[in-house]
Amino acid sequence: PALPHFSDFTEMMRALGYPRLISMENFHTPNFMLVSEVLLWLVKRYEPQSDIPGDVETEQDRVFFIKAVAQFMATKAHIKLNTKKLYQADGHAVKELLKVTSVLYGAMNTQGGECAHLPEEDSTKFKFDLGSKIADLKAARQLASEITSKGAVLYDLLGKEVELREARTESLGRPLEINEAEKVMKIAINSVLEEVQKTKDMLNNVALDEANLETKIEKRKLELERSQKRLQTLQSVR
Repeated sequence: PALPHFSDFTEMMRALGYPRLISMENFHTPNFMLVSEVLLWLVKRYEPQSDIPGDVETEQDRVFFIKAVAQFMATKAHIKLNTKKLYQADGHAVKELLKVTSVLYGAMNTQGGECAHLPEEDSTKFKFDLGSKIADLKAARQLASEITSKGAVLYDLLGKEVELREARTESLGRPLEINEAEKVMKIAINSVLEEVQKTKDMLNNVALDEANLETKIEKRKLELERSQKRLQTLQSVR
């Protein structure tokens, strides 16, 4: 299959410090071992302490590996990968690998980092705060989405401004009916007074219930004392 932007992929991998050269011929036929090696290297580049197993000997191992990497990239880097294309391990897989290398490469450049010309042992020491950069990129995309959404809402509201302005002007120009306003205020006041009275009644009921409970408690105490006395009398008789 055709490998669009393959040169971009190889250049990014070289800049990120990948220790081996990758050529177009590597992906003319399915090459799962290379794809898995690159994926594991990219995962480690993002999070050195990652515990994704690199065992890809059996078909089941390969499926598990691809799913684990895809889940890792989705949760940690917010990159959605096509697992089917990755499993094909050919030119289609390069398109998916580009999604990861592009983010890593972009994060490296925003820090002004450069590791393309460093020896391998020095290249492995190259560090950059990819996690914070990914968070910044995600926040920027979220803000851009919100700006677009709010801009659309604002545009719609401005489109209604002519009609609303007329209604607003009409309402402001209408003389205030004192009697009508007084009537509405009286209704509101009466409603509040009713709520206050309901609250008072509830409080009175609570106080009454409390008094009844205290009476019952006192009665139970007396019964308990009498029962204890009877018990002591019976024990002494025996």
